[in-house]
Amino acid sequence: MTATRIDGKAFAARLRERVGERALEFAEAAGRKPGLAVVLVGDDPASQVYVGSKGKATVAANMLSFEYRLPADASEEQLMKLVDDLNNDDRVDGILVQLPLPDHLDEQSIIAEISPDKDVDGFHVINAGRLSVGQSGFVPCTPLGCMMLLTDRLGDLSGLEAVVIGRSNIVGKPMAQLLLDANATVTIAHSRTKDLASVVKRADIVVAAVGRPQMITKDWLKDGATVIDVGINRLPPEPGKEKGKLVGDVAYDEASEVASAITPVPGGVGPMTIAVLLRNTAVAAYRNAGLEVPEGL
Repeated sequence: MTATRIDGKAFAARLRERVGERALEFAEAAGRKPGLAVVLVGDDPASQVYVGSKGKATVAANMLSFEYRLPADASEEQLMKLVDDLNNDDRVDGILVQLPLPDHLDEQSIIAEISPDKDVDGFHVINAGRLSVGQSGFVPCTPLGCMMLLTDRLGDLSGLEAVVIGRSNIVGKPMAQLLLDANATVTIAHSRTKDLASVVKRADIVVAAVGRPQMITKDWLKDGATVIDVGINRLPPEPGKEKGKLVGDVAYDEASEVASAITPVPGGVGPMTIAVLLRNTAVAAYRNAGLEVPEGL
């Protein structure tokens, strides 16, 4: 068996195109474009790249991009004031505070300050609660993107056994809840799980979000499993090269020998995250304007 490569890059491109179309329809109905505000504190190089790419993607999707940069020594009071101003800005439908924040700032307190209805990252405790009880809210972008790839590949997930490896609030827990809502039978596994390989071996669906390069080998996988690899890890550079190879949490080549479908790294889950962020912003715009969210957005 040779696994089908799940092309997240192509899926994300189609989603971004659809979001752009819905954004134009929103602008015609509401008299303004949807708006996404991104806040960056400090000068972390990786964060600067992420913020720049999000801004370009937002504009390309026919939405307004608002970018706010604070110095690394900005006080929590300053950041809270900015978030509060954005909560009250009618041009802004979504607010994203780029993580990680400098050590002196309390991430949970900052996230709690964001209006749940503008929390397009889906990190606010109210949105986590909405997800847990099946109410409409915002879901973190990466697990929602994973779910889109799974349903596109498999259709109905009812009765399938799924194992999520990783229990973070950003990926593992919301991923498990989404799968449960889709009527899959779900196990959340983690570093303390006994005989982890045998637990994973049961799964029709494996979502790997543990942050350990190439940890899941083909011996861990059930024949025909669908594998979603959330991990992004950089291996040590080979002699003569400046950067090491990017790999996932799954040993892709050998896992492809037994899986029915698998996401690559890069080019799998990664491109979905920004695409879903744009989708969440468009949904927020419709809701904030009191308009019905278009079907399929």
